[in-house]
Amino acid sequence: MNSESGKPQPLAYRMAPRTLDEFVGQEHILGPGKMLRRMVLADRLASIILYGPPGTGKTSLARVIANTTHVGYQKLNAVTAGVADIKRIIADTQNPILCPAGRTLLFVDEIHRFNKAQQDALLPQVEDGTLILIGATTENPFFEVNKALISRSTVFQLQPLSEQHIRRIVEMALNDRERGLGQYPIQLEDAAMAMICNVSNGDARIALNALELAAVTTTPDGTGKIFIGTAVLEDCMQKRSIAFDQNGESHYDNISAFIKSMRGSDPDAAVFYLARALHGGEDIEFLARRILICAAEDVGMANPQMLSIAMAAYQGVMAVGLPEARIILSEAAIAVATSPKSNSACSAIYKALDDIATRRTGEVPMHLRNAPAQGMADLGYGQGYKYAHDYPGNIVDQDYLPAEIKGTIYYEPYSNGYESRIKEWLDKRRSTQHGT
Repeated sequence: MNSESGKPQPLAYRMAPRTLDEFVGQEHILGPGKMLRRMVLADRLASIILYGPPGTGKTSLARVIANTTHVGYQKLNAVTAGVADIKRIIADTQNPILCPAGRTLLFVDEIHRFNKAQQDALLPQVEDGTLILIGATTENPFFEVNKALISRSTVFQLQPLSEQHIRRIVEMALNDRERGLGQYPIQLEDAAMAMICNVSNGDARIALNALELAAVTTTPDGTGKIFIGTAVLEDCMQKRSIAFDQNGESHYDNISAFIKSMRGSDPDAAVFYLARALHGGEDIEFLARRILICAAEDVGMANPQMLSIAMAAYQGVMAVGLPEARIILSEAAIAVATSPKSNSACSAIYKALDDIATRRTGEVPMHLRNAPAQGMADLGYGQGYKYAHDYPGNIVDQDYLPAEIKGTIYYEPYSNGYESRIKEWLDKRRSTQHGT
């Protein structure tokens, strides 16, 4: 189907909903009685930011709102627009001849790509209601959009569509003779329908693009029907889409889940998030570093050898590269996930750092100081130091901490894994050392 300009329009564009009743999904913000639906139907819209992954309906929802409201509508794409475009729209809005209502609904697609100056240019008119802003972004607006603009807007998060939502959208496209593919004798195999709903991963645009490509490239059979099976769709969709941006929020969410799964001793989840990162093109050195950090921070003294294993994995990953590095990363992640855990070493250093920053901790005791010259020894440097190897068991009691923090305990071992042996030994050592 062609547009008024004669250019063909993609199926995904043609099937965009025209009303709230045609909109599929996002029931948590558009269902009966929900705030955004009430705002749209009452034409009492305030500035909003729509945040969610591609293909969830951000642009379509903006069009629906534009069709419903009684004020002017303008659209900008943050990739190509500048401050001059914003000023032009503001000037037109303030012109009573061009804009009798004195208000404009401004849709800014990919608003996270506006720099600070461009976002600031919107503030005064958003503040006084001259511009009703609808910003759309795939990035977390709380990270990417100015706080001043966020405070003047309501943020609505759109979720990936479910397989049932995708199925409904595909069925609408197959049956719609005006905007969809209803004029074509298409027979979509049940397994193919299941595939398109699953592989599109909640992105309606991917589903409709694949359906259209399959329909226009498949030769009708002897009965004139266009039969679309899984083999055809496999070619059209290539591989399952996943929402993963190496520099965006999904990167941080995925790596956070990866680390927390290793920390939580779930090797299956750890391998899943590792695979998701690898599939999305994550840097293998970055992944190896995260495993190394987890081995120190979360496994720690419960299995001190895990740090050596993680370091060997890091070196192995850097030595062999992809694709074999995936195996090394998987082994290291599983090893960390299945190891006993202790963050006592992490807690100890942070407690000590906090004391140094906030307490009077004194100076190094004189008997522990270095005395490279005779004159320093004469001043008391190193005097009275007891050499541990001259005493039974190679242990000697003497003050090792400054007097100001004498008796402070930083390292508190747990009874997990190898650390249980350390705890037993250290409890006896401290009871003798501190006379308890």
